[in-house]
Order: sequence, then C-alpha cells, then structure tokens
Amino acid sequence: MALLDHLRSAPSAPAGGATMSFLQHLEELRRRIFLAAVGVLLAFFVCFTFADPIYGFIEAPMAATLKAHHLTQRLVYFNPVDPFNLYVELGLICALFLASPWILYQVWAFIRPGLLPRERRYVIPFVFCTSALFVAGGAFAYLYAFPLVLNFLVGYAHRFTPEININEYFNLFSTVVLGVGIVFELPTLIFFLSLFGLTNARWLWKNFRYAILGAFVLAAAITPTADITTMTVFAAPLIGLYALGIGIAWLVGKRRNTRRQAASAE
Repeated sequence: MALLDHLRSAPSAPAGGATMSFLQHLEELRRRIFLAAVGVLLAFFVCFTFADPIYGFIEAPMAATLKAHHLTQRLVYFNPVDPFNLYVELGLICALFLASPWILYQVWAFIRPGLLPRERRYVIPFVFCTSALFVAGGAFAYLYAFPLVLNFLVGYAHRFTPEININEYFNLFSTVVLGVGIVFELPTLIFFLSLFGLTNARWLWKNFRYAILGAFVLAAAITPTADITTMTVFAAPLIGLYALGIGIAWLVGKRRNTRRQAASAE
C-alpha cells in the first residue's frame, strides 16, 4: 500500500548529518519542550494582563443578543473566585494561540533533521494552510454561527429571565468556536488520507451524498440547538470544505500518477 511504501522510504537518520543516539534525541526533545513552555509562559503573562478586554471581545456576541431581545441582564458568577479563575483559563488559552508559531517552530526544529529535502518544502505551506483554515473556522463561528445559536437560545426562552453564568457562557463559546475551527481542518485531513493512498477523489465524489448527511449529523453534534436553520449554517461550510477536499485529493492523485509515469519512463 502507498502508506507502507511511504513509511518504508522515511529516513532513519538526519538528512545531511550524523545519526543521533536515543539519549541525544531525548535531550533534544526535552530542550524543545522547555523552550516551547517558556514561550507559552511569557505569552500567558501578556494575555493575562489583557484578560479583561479579551473577555469583553468574547462577551460581545452575548451582549448584542441580550440587547436585541431588549434584555438588560449582565453575566453573573456564583463564587467569588470564578472571575479570577476564568481570566487565568482565558489567559492560558490565548497564550497557546499567541505562542503557537513559536511552538510550531520548536516542533519543526525537532523533526527537520529527519526529513528529506522534498518533504521539507511542504512544511511551511502545510502550517500556513492549517492555521488559515483554523482561523477561518473560528472567525466563521464568532461572526455568524455563534450569534445565530445565541439568538435562537435566548429567543426560545423568552418567557424566562436569563441569569447566565460566566463560566457556562465561556464553555459554550469555547465549544462552538474551537469545535468549528477544528472541523474546518477537514481539507487537511483529506490531504493526508490522499497522500497516504487511503482515499481518492473518485471515492470522495461517489460518497458525496453521505458526506452531506454526515455534515448535518456533525452540525447537530456541535450546535446546542436542534433547529434546521442553525444546523444548515453549520453544515453548509462543511459541505463546501468537503468539496474543496475532493479537489485537493484530485491534485494529489494527479501528481502521484505523474511521478509514476515518469518513473516508468526511466
């Protein structure tokens, strides 16, 4: 299989350098983890300093929804330490995002010696595309999907007075935004499946109708509501990303066939 062929062809020693011992690999791994942790710690202090305006940005969709429904309530907390704990958690999550380029660089520095030159060329485009897809998913969730969810939930409970806890709201926000961001990585998943010969464009196109069904099932799992409008808003981008994945799989397959023809001609 293509996957086994790829694994067999992987370099067992650093490209262009001496072979490292097992203990040297562990020492290098420890050093890279330490440097990544230092970067996260520094980013945490920065993010914790600005935790209040960051939370204001996160709270904005809820504030706009309450205002649209003519409600004047503010988010509440039930324990005196809840706001502090929330800001610590928020600072840590934002620090991971802020330090992610530094973390990815440490990962790259650790695996780079063991990659072939042709494999190294794919790293920067891969990191860029993966980051762009995740940011696009998060932006879509923040600007469109999450406000739609809030509007439905608050409107559905119009007979009741909301007392929304800050922790529960933040958990809902994180679930939706991060969940959609991860789901937007679907083209990346399809790329690797195609690269390892586990799928192809023809198979993906043949099962397109099942992908549509799966998109709505996944949308129902991500969204806290069960109305068709909200699920459609979540499912539509997934279907578009699946279609993009078909195009990516076609390009990967075309390039593989070209290499095989060139190898046969030799």
